[in-house]
Amino acid sequence: MGNTFLNLALLIIFHFSMPTFSMKLTTILTDQSALLALKDHVIHDPKNVLTTNWSASAPVCNWFGVSCGSKHRRVTALNLTGLGLVGTLPPHIGNLSFLSFLRIRNNSFRGKLPVYGEIPSRLGSLTELRRLFLYQKNFEGVVPFSLGNLSKLEILSLFENRIAGSIPSSIFNISSLQNIYLNNNMLSGFIPSVPRDLLLLEGIDFNFNFNNLSGHIPEDMFDHLPNLKELALSVNLLSGRIPASLFKCKELQKLSLSYNQMEGSLPIEIGNLSMLQYIYIDRNHFGGKIPKQIVNLTILKGFDCSKNNFTGKIPHEIGNLKNLQLLTITSNNITGSIPPQVFNISTLTMISLEGNQLSGHLSSNMGLFLPKMEELYLGVNHLVGSFPIYISNASQFTLLDINYFSGSIPDNLGNLRNLKILNLENNNLTSSGMSFLFSLTNCRVLEKFIFNRNPFISAELPRVVGNLSSSLELFSTYLCNIKGSIPSEIENLSHLIDIELGGNKLIGPIPTTIGGLQELQSLSFEHNKLEGSIPSELCHLNKLAFLFFTNNKLSGPIPACLSDLTSLRQLFLNSNVFSSSIPSTLTRLNYLLILYFSSNSLSGPLPIDIGKWKVLTSLDLPNNQFSGDIPTGVADLKDLTHFSLSNNRIMGPIPKSFDELLSLEFLDMSRNNLSGEIPKSLEKLRYLKYFNVSFNRLEGEIPEGGSFGNYSIESFKGNEALCGAAQLHVPNCKTRPLRNSKAKTKLKLIIYIALPIPSTILVVALIIIILRNKRRKDKLPTQEDMIPLGAWRRFSYHELRQATDGFNDSRLLGNGSYGSVFQGALPNGTIIAVKVFKLELEGAFKSFDVECDVLRNTRHRNLVKVISSCSNDLNFKALVLEFMPNGSLDKWLYSTNQYLDIVQRLNIMIDVASALEYLHHGNATPVVHCDLKPNNVLLDEDMVAHLSGFGIAKLLCEEVSMIQTMTMATFGYMAPEYGVEGIVSTKGDVYSFGILLMEIITRKKPTDEMFAGEKSLKSWVIESISSSLNQVVDPKLLSTIGREHLKVKNCALSILQLSLECCVELPNERLHMKEIVTMLKKIKRNKFKELATIRLTEVYINHCSMSIFF
Repeated sequence: MGNTFLNLALLIIFHFSMPTFSMKLTTILTDQSALLALKDHVIHDPKNVLTTNWSASAPVCNWFGVSCGSKHRRVTALNLTGLGLVGTLPPHIGNLSFLSFLRIRNNSFRGKLPVYGEIPSRLGSLTELRRLFLYQKNFEGVVPFSLGNLSKLEILSLFENRIAGSIPSSIFNISSLQNIYLNNNMLSGFIPSVPRDLLLLEGIDFNFNFNNLSGHIPEDMFDHLPNLKELALSVNLLSGRIPASLFKCKELQKLSLSYNQMEGSLPIEIGNLSMLQYIYIDRNHFGGKIPKQIVNLTILKGFDCSKNNFTGKIPHEIGNLKNLQLLTITSNNITGSIPPQVFNISTLTMISLEGNQLSGHLSSNMGLFLPKMEELYLGVNHLVGSFPIYISNASQFTLLDINYFSGSIPDNLGNLRNLKILNLENNNLTSSGMSFLFSLTNCRVLEKFIFNRNPFISAELPRVVGNLSSSLELFSTYLCNIKGSIPSEIENLSHLIDIELGGNKLIGPIPTTIGGLQELQSLSFEHNKLEGSIPSELCHLNKLAFLFFTNNKLSGPIPACLSDLTSLRQLFLNSNVFSSSIPSTLTRLNYLLILYFSSNSLSGPLPIDIGKWKVLTSLDLPNNQFSGDIPTGVADLKDLTHFSLSNNRIMGPIPKSFDELLSLEFLDMSRNNLSGEIPKSLEKLRYLKYFNVSFNRLEGEIPEGGSFGNYSIESFKGNEALCGAAQLHVPNCKTRPLRNSKAKTKLKLIIYIALPIPSTILVVALIIIILRNKRRKDKLPTQEDMIPLGAWRRFSYHELRQATDGFNDSRLLGNGSYGSVFQGALPNGTIIAVKVFKLELEGAFKSFDVECDVLRNTRHRNLVKVISSCSNDLNFKALVLEFMPNGSLDKWLYSTNQYLDIVQRLNIMIDVASALEYLHHGNATPVVHCDLKPNNVLLDEDMVAHLSGFGIAKLLCEEVSMIQTMTMATFGYMAPEYGVEGIVSTKGDVYSFGILLMEIITRKKPTDEMFAGEKSLKSWVIESISSSLNQVVDPKLLSTIGREHLKVKNCALSILQLSLECCVELPNERLHMKEIVTMLKKIKRNKFKELATIRLTEVYINHCSMSIFF
């Protein structure tokens, strides 16, 4: 396609166009009017081109960017490239009836494709249209079926938009069509069949982004495309085999089927396509052998079949492909040796054969005939032999990744002066005095040096390491038996992000010069013999996130200044000789995830404000000398999964508040001086897999519920006063007598004292309730009641009327059961939302009072904030609320041009759950929302969810867990007991929340027309969750690819399973919102673990792998 047509030539017809398209009825004045309309629709003109140049006083044909035909003197071309304009394309553009060229690149116009009303027939009448280009990333809608009427259309280019729906079959009726570009959209459905010969069609591109095409490629599709040159269908959900008809396309030059779910073999007929230059079939389920007929593709430049199931050997004939530039066979099941002919292809720039079962030696002359080679990946195979001695001849190398080799590293490796990444891990290489590092100082652009697991090095790290490339970001040499001390010259590597020297035999102190590496994010010295204290200079590394000093001989107190490392996520100081107490300042590390201090000589109490480590997941403190009670703040560590205090001197009871650690999986408090009973409330810890309180001074009954039925006597032995089930081999609690008369006397005393207490509490509670109800009846919302956004002030009716343009419909944001919400603007520019109650409706007065009562007594980041109220006796009542610029969850779920990914949806679920947890459990008076649905979930500018719509909420007394009401919530969301009997309880909100979870994941309303009779959203999810999950999950969520697709699917499954637990029929069997918040956070945590950066994964894996060796 020529450069001229790449500049966005198009003709757009909109449904507001003039009634006729007849050129005979239009004049140059028509063109002028259309262009002035365009000018009016531009809201930002940074260069003032249209403002100063487009004027009715000047001839249209002299306007900037406008060209007219010499014959008719009508506008034929419009070029607005690079003006930075922002706005929309008005319908009047359709009146430029002579327009043949429109270029609007590097602007920001928005709008829909012409698909509604009469537009399809009008667009189809433009029989002269030849090129249609719309690639602006802002157009939406669907591909109009009427495009099939454009009989002279040659190029259809709609890529990089938000076009959804299926591909209309009509486009394959256009005999003149040469190229179709629909890539980078949100298309779905099947690829339509081709009903007729399209002799001119050369290119089909349906690749990438959110395209979600599925099904098989039509078997006879290519019978009608004899001159096809490019077929690009990558990154979709296509299945089945490669159609046999494809091999009739003798002109095919590029075949791209990557990132799909296709299967079968690569047919031997591929060798018949002699014009093929690129074959991309990676990341599918193809199998069988790589056909040797590929040798017939003599002009092949790129072949990528990675991440499939291919077997057999690499055909040695592949060495005859003298134009091959890229060869990628990564992550298959290829066996045998690498044909030496491969390394004789002088045009190769990249070879990637890692992740197979290749064996044997490399060709002895490898490197002599690779003058253009830039990247070589041979890792994770079974190759043996010496390091290739001629590798340094391939001077264009930028990346070298080989392993399982032996022998000496050549000292001329530094000839690879363009080298950026050198990965020599998992070898048995040698180098006297690590002399090869001297040569590497010539590689001035080296960024990553990875040399892990080369156990035969056994030498000192030379000081020349400080002369390596100043661009070096990663220096990793763990498990290499490196001796001696760490050179202080390492400070010269000022761009280092990650240092990994673990698993060696390093001695001496940590050099203070490391404190100058200001870009450092990960520092790993574990499993060495380093001595001395942690230098205070390390506290200057304000970007440090990972600090691994495990298993050394470091001593002294833990520096208090470590609290300055505010980016720290993981801190491993275990198995050293640190003394003194944990510095109280460390609790300032608000983002700490993992803390390991085990096996030191630390003493004193645990930090009293330990609860500040809000996001901590692992706290490991065993084998020290800690004393005192367990701080109650531990219960604030809601994300904690691993907690060990074993073998210390901790005393006092096990805090009952431990039952709030709902994410806990591992809890070890053995070998301490704990006393009292094991709290029965620990039965709530449903994820607790390991529990050990052995060898303490505990007494009383061992709980039997929850996970306690899975523990053995090993968890409880060494506590003589415990009793419980027979299988635990402890005394039976029922037959165990009181040990002495003194105990009996104590029991009597307790009874005499305790009996009057409930009566006293009951009387006091009744007095408080009466006083509170009286105060509540007398009190109207006041300045002090409202949650302020800035300074509070009272609004009059006239102020609110002026702010909303007289409550104009254009300002209407939405309607509810008892009122309407308008967007308003105060004189100071503050945007507000005004909820006006429809007082003519029965219940509106009560709704206003309830909403005021709820909002003035509740404050939470996930509840909509009220600024003020306006009450004009009986005529007007309104609430002034914080404006939510991103509208409702309902709008985002069901919009065609807005999309929520799985992480955004999960965050919204957690926000709503947190709001409900607060309403149910965070107030003296529990609040039941009663009307949970997407319309009542509003999103602020940061996409944080805020719960609204409290018009029918119910306030429960502390002593009353449920009430009855005649007020009905929204059908489809209400709990069964609410809809049938009008019973209101917090468990009804839990049921509604479960339905909301289902809707967010499935993108189906419970009132959808597909749910009729016995079939409901809930029953549909139950039926499909175990067998056909793809049928219920929103297809937009499953538009991801590869491993990410599976992770999203697993996350969606976990959420749907939780939703069903919320929606069980019996209210008492439903979860509490506290449990739900914890479970959602756990799902999120697991999701983010899967999506963590490769660097984090590598650091943690390296840390764990070294633990195997020590």
